[in-house]
Amino acid sequence: MSNRAASQESNAQPERRVAGAVVAYEGRVLLVRRRVVEGQLSWQFPAGKVETGESCEEAAVRETKVETGLDVVAVAQLGERVHPITGRHVSYTACEVVGGTAYVADADEVAEVAWVTLSDVPRYVPYGLFKPVQQYLDVVLRS
Repeated sequence: MSNRAASQESNAQPERRVAGAVVAYEGRVLLVRRRVVEGQLSWQFPAGKVETGESCEEAAVRETKVETGLDVVAVAQLGERVHPITGRHVSYTACEVVGGTAYVADADEVAEVAWVTLSDVPRYVPYGLFKPVQQYLDVVLRS
């Protein structure tokens, strides 16, 4: 590799992480259906790119507000992975509702919102959830 190519490679910006908000409330979890589907990925957690200087938790809270109008607070980091469908680096944050009502707040990005019971999650996400997210929901939605 030439010095120029190596220099350009080291200056390349890595793709920013995506922060997802796992919002459980009154025995259900919040999912959004994207206007643009990526493969099998249609329904997912409210999510978006982490902005410069922002933590994953802050991004999860912000994206939930932007996409669904719901006010939440971050309560726990659940884990990170490279998403098997999108190939993006995703961070998952458990969030609690502190105000508002979920609705399609960003109609350019989101087609629909749904509060889903644990038993109905496989209908919305047939390829399964990230194991730490599933374990968290198994606890909070069954209590």
